[in-house]
Amino acid sequence: MKAFNRKRLAFLAAPLAALAMTAMPAEAQKVVYVVPHADLRILDPLQAAATITTMHASNIYDQIFAWDVNLQSKPQMIQDYKVSDDKLTYTMTLRPGLKFHDGSNVTTKDVVASVKRWMIRDGIGRRLAGVLASLEAVDDKTFVFKLKQPYSWVEYSLGNHAGNYPAIMREKEALIDPMTAVGADAQIGSGPYRFVREEWKPGDEVVYAKFADYVPRAEPPDGMAGGRQAKVDKLIFKVIPDPQTAASALLKGEVDFIDGPASDVLPQLERSNQITVSKLAPVGGFGAIRANALHPPFNNPKARQALALVVPQEDFMRTAFGNKNWNECFSFFVCKSVYGTEVGSEPYRKADPARAKKLFEEAGYKGERIVITSTREIAQIGAQAEVLAAGLNAIGVKAEVEWADWGTTLTRFLTNKNPVGQPGHWNIFTTTNSWSTWHNPLTNIGVVLNPEGSWAGWPTDPEGEKLRVQFIEATDQKTRMEILDKLHRRMWEVMPYVVTGQFDQQYAWRNNIKGVLPTSKLVLWNISKE
Repeated sequence: MKAFNRKRLAFLAAPLAALAMTAMPAEAQKVVYVVPHADLRILDPLQAAATITTMHASNIYDQIFAWDVNLQSKPQMIQDYKVSDDKLTYTMTLRPGLKFHDGSNVTTKDVVASVKRWMIRDGIGRRLAGVLASLEAVDDKTFVFKLKQPYSWVEYSLGNHAGNYPAIMREKEALIDPMTAVGADAQIGSGPYRFVREEWKPGDEVVYAKFADYVPRAEPPDGMAGGRQAKVDKLIFKVIPDPQTAASALLKGEVDFIDGPASDVLPQLERSNQITVSKLAPVGGFGAIRANALHPPFNNPKARQALALVVPQEDFMRTAFGNKNWNECFSFFVCKSVYGTEVGSEPYRKADPARAKKLFEEAGYKGERIVITSTREIAQIGAQAEVLAAGLNAIGVKAEVEWADWGTTLTRFLTNKNPVGQPGHWNIFTTTNSWSTWHNPLTNIGVVLNPEGSWAGWPTDPEGEKLRVQFIEATDQKTRMEILDKLHRRMWEVMPYVVTGQFDQQYAWRNNIKGVLPTSKLVLWNISKE
């Protein structure tokens, strides 16, 4: 009992200590405690497209354009812009009052260097770079994109928060090799909150303080777009990996918000008259299985196809999300979205373990150990890994899960290409993905099928990539939809990943938290605490 009390006192004392370190008296501070879905391990948004990294980046960095709740791109850091009649020149002017957290003014030198760095790492950025003739600063406020050919996705690409967040950094950080991470001491943006490096405790707390000199846009907030207003003095991400502990902390008022509570704690949160439980995204995200296509057996598409037949979507969804807030979906581009076709999925709509076993045999599987890398830190991801491992073992595929925290798991599958028997080798990971990231062949990193741009798992397919590029280069929606049909059928043949179902991610917050915005990924500006 004494040990419990000491832990509880330490938990309660930490926020108080953080408040005491600020210049403003603790009693005058407005602090919101958020339990994030995962610990923040990767800070530089160009090193990972992970949601927790995007959340960090959107707190402290601004961007040129931003997507509203319906994924329409709107000006964010720019005051106005003009497009030439031939659609080849975009002239953009920064809005007044933009400052970095160190007090320096944001200039076009910062913007140009940041965009160029982003275009090297991000898939959407690389497509934009492919049609770019030049990107240059005219003066401190005006910069110009010149294209080789008309491109329909310029504003949309610059508003991206689907892949690597296009953060505008100071020029000195933006000139760092994009393959090298910007360090914790240089996380200096121009967004509504600043990263408090000296109060960051990896594995425990991440602290953000209101940036007093931030000038928000005049428009109302709308998804990632509009006025990003910091209405509280501090945001503190309080890392609580255990779902029940997090739920108890919310019920007791020790924290204010849970980002994606586990399904098994939702009933008790919904019963409380002090808690709001709700989805935020108008279209749900989905679960996915991604196989390592570099090495046997999943370098053979038949083995990847087999993964779609091992376990029914219902088993994944019920285990990960409970008895509600989900539906079956057989679209690589998210059901209920504009590109949410399911054509070509007919052979894979029902689980067929016997056929899955035969496909593994045809792919050359001979009883080798299959490693699934996953985490229990994000309950929904870990649950899918357990369901898949059980299904594979049931058909004679020797699968086991190797568990780690999300940061370690993420780094492993993003970077480790080692073959079987080498350190860190993996065969499969499970994940969840947002509607905004995966709804469009341009933004969907899972269907990039060229050797230079393919995401973790690294499948390649010239035919599929050709169709994807044709979709992106089409200049009208009718043509895009015609290409989409062919592309989607090809995806079911190549099977770059397996959809495990679609879900509406739930969030939970105390009723004194106001201004939570509908958006495809959680944003924390505009919220207030009464």
